[in-house]
Amino acid sequence: MQISVTKAKDLKPKPDESKLGFGNLFTDHIFNMDYNPDKGWHHPRIEPYAPIVMDPATMVLHYGQAVFEGLKGYRTASGKIQLFRAKDNFARMNRSCNLLCIPELDTDLLLEALKALLKVEKDWVPKAEGTSLYIRPTVIATDPYLGVRASKTYRYFVILSPVGAYYAAGFNPVKIWITKNHVRAVRGGIGEAKTPANYAASLLAGDRATKNGYAQVLWLDGVEQKYVEEVGSMNIFFVIKDELITPMLNGSILPGITRDSVIALAKHWKIKVSERKISIDEVIDSHRSGKLQEIFGSGTAAVISPVGEMKYCDEIMKVGDAKVGPLANRFFKALTDIQYGKAEDPMGWMETVC
Repeated sequence: MQISVTKAKDLKPKPDESKLGFGNLFTDHIFNMDYNPDKGWHHPRIEPYAPIVMDPATMVLHYGQAVFEGLKGYRTASGKIQLFRAKDNFARMNRSCNLLCIPELDTDLLLEALKALLKVEKDWVPKAEGTSLYIRPTVIATDPYLGVRASKTYRYFVILSPVGAYYAAGFNPVKIWITKNHVRAVRGGIGEAKTPANYAASLLAGDRATKNGYAQVLWLDGVEQKYVEEVGSMNIFFVIKDELITPMLNGSILPGITRDSVIALAKHWKIKVSERKISIDEVIDSHRSGKLQEIFGSGTAAVISPVGEMKYCDEIMKVGDAKVGPLANRFFKALTDIQYGKAEDPMGWMETVC
């Protein structure tokens, strides 16, 4: 399909790169594409960023049929713009689509369209250390209909946002609260999909965590409320007796792209790594015995997020003297060096845009 381009007449001023937050600034253009049963996915276009006009009965507003992705564009020291594992993000989007009864998209077209959009918006990719261009592909149901069924029409769009660090503290340990009173997802549901409903389910516990001085919630499984699953915005890793452990994918955990990258690098470095069930009791016991060496999260937004403290019921666990652990630091440096073109890419993860 031919991608049409309509340039914006009035361009926004570029932000001060030393003051970038996360997710509050957006570029001049948007990519849009539509779906209906007769034409399939059609009319791919880049056009000026603008509000989406919706009928009040639009199905996404009532039944939440939507999926999205999150990835980043990076500017190298030589000025090139490159993407990290974009094909894997689009493949995961299609897996999410299947769980939400949304028609799959052509991943080759999605990558081509994203590259075209980035070429139009190349001046928005920041240059400052630690900054990037956050990319948010999204699909929403667009039928104007009140009734519980899958929509017949959809809109796919991509918006871009220049960003700095996800956490205000930057690459420093965060505090995590473990809840027994809230459940995010259960096996057999949509927990492994990147869909707004999963994030809506996390808001109440997240709000309570924030009010108590904690950055994120660590979720336990929704059946026994015993096994560790994931944090609100990232997958979780534990280092116990020199073994890197992360919860196994079980249908209620998002299969993170950065999670997979950490596992791949660990194997490349000959580090013992296990994907398995790990109970909160095992974590507590390993902390009490001094065997728990590090905890860190992984995700697109923060890349690697060291955890310096966790609270479960009345027990507060300080981890690694609340400092960045050696493995967290090694993974963070390795991944960001690859992403920014400072180091070789042994896995073939990077995709050059221009």
